[in-house]
Amino acid sequence: MEEYDVIIIGAGISGINAAYRVQTELPSSRYVVLDAREEIGGTWSFFNYPGLRSDSDLYTFGFPWKPWKAGKLIATAPLIMEYLQEAVSETGIDQHIRFKHQIAAADWSTKEQKWRLSATNSKGDTVYLQSKFIIMGTGYYDYDKVLPAPIPEIENFAGSVIHPQFWPKDFDYSQKNIIIIGSGATAITLLPTLAKKAAHVTMLQRSPSYILKVENTPSKLGFLPQSLAIQLTRLFLICVPAIFYYFCRFFPDRSRNMLQNAVRKQLPKTVPIDPHFTPRYKPWDQRICFTPDGDFFEPIRDGKADVATGTIRQVVEDGIILDSGEKLKADVIVTATGLKMKALGGVRISVDSEKIEVGDKYAWNNAMVQDVPNLVFVVGYVNASWTLGADTTARLFCRLFKYMQAQGHRSAVAGGVDAKTIGYRPLLALTSTYVVQGGSELPKCGNSGPWLPRVHYLVDLYKAVMGDITNGLIFA
Repeated sequence: MEEYDVIIIGAGISGINAAYRVQTELPSSRYVVLDAREEIGGTWSFFNYPGLRSDSDLYTFGFPWKPWKAGKLIATAPLIMEYLQEAVSETGIDQHIRFKHQIAAADWSTKEQKWRLSATNSKGDTVYLQSKFIIMGTGYYDYDKVLPAPIPEIENFAGSVIHPQFWPKDFDYSQKNIIIIGSGATAITLLPTLAKKAAHVTMLQRSPSYILKVENTPSKLGFLPQSLAIQLTRLFLICVPAIFYYFCRFFPDRSRNMLQNAVRKQLPKTVPIDPHFTPRYKPWDQRICFTPDGDFFEPIRDGKADVATGTIRQVVEDGIILDSGEKLKADVIVTATGLKMKALGGVRISVDSEKIEVGDKYAWNNAMVQDVPNLVFVVGYVNASWTLGADTTARLFCRLFKYMQAQGHRSAVAGGVDAKTIGYRPLLALTSTYVVQGGSELPKCGNSGPWLPRVHYLVDLYKAVMGDITNGLIFA
């Protein structure tokens, strides 16, 4: 039975950042990072579909303690993986990571005031670990299963059917006609990449998404020292997107017109804005899809790709027939229909052997689960870079850890929740299909106090480093 002060589950962005904060702010604490896979990176090493890239800028998606210096705002997976490898090797975090450790269960013992974890290692053996605290840096995607999307008679198709989550290695799609089913960030990323080699690519959508062209090179600040220029760029990218987000929420009609006018400028005259680029929802009800330097529109202007809007009547041997009667021919169908959500990496959480249904609980400061002692989970933003939220959580944890040490407390648990008083708000405020279908697995938020959902990075950072960390917690 190995003993630790902190066990971090997950060696992706969230886990690496948490490890850095623990080893720098709690240097006397013994910690380990456990990951089920064979390398760091989480999403960025697991997914391998063509063109995989970030959907937010790397100046804020990167770590605040390791400035992003590669220049481009939106980066591809190989660049992100290179950055993460540098981060763990430069800081020595790689010496604390254990790969191929699949956590099955974690049980809190009130008597011992510790967590007991069971895991399966690379040899298939069950190993046990004990810890005072757990940090869940597991994200919220299910790596084993995709979001079910019923497609009528898909079994009739004679070609290849691929979900981006399980893209075949070295799959050759040269000179093939490809249909991408979906209109989210994955589809927007895939289309320009596949169009470079495919004969033709069609993005088939039931309803459109908002798409925004962004310049992929930040403003030049060469007259300033590099470190200062990077910090100013980062601050700009923290504040301006937030202003844009709230403008969209307060003035949905004006922002809708602005976004559609920007799209209209990118399209050839032969492609109508309606229905292909007229979403049914308000801006930021779902994430806005960014296209760096407008690469999504280039193959549409060149005739290498197009967009079809409609519902599927049936899949036939050589393509898809829509309810309108239109037939789209294909050699390959890519089902970019969404990802399945999974709370806390699917680890079975229990307190004194009683299983906790995480989806029934509230989230304290977006970091702790009601009625679960000494466990912190990491969740980022849906309207900004994930890492910003991950870092406020890590800093909040370190501050709480120090406070408990100073006061002689061994455990902290979020409690005293009156659901009728605080109400209900979702942890992730999006209407995207994957969130609507899977959001019930995540903890809930309320309308007041430490149960509120995330607001904005600067507000949440203030709460993490200066706010009240005792309200809503019970110490022992």
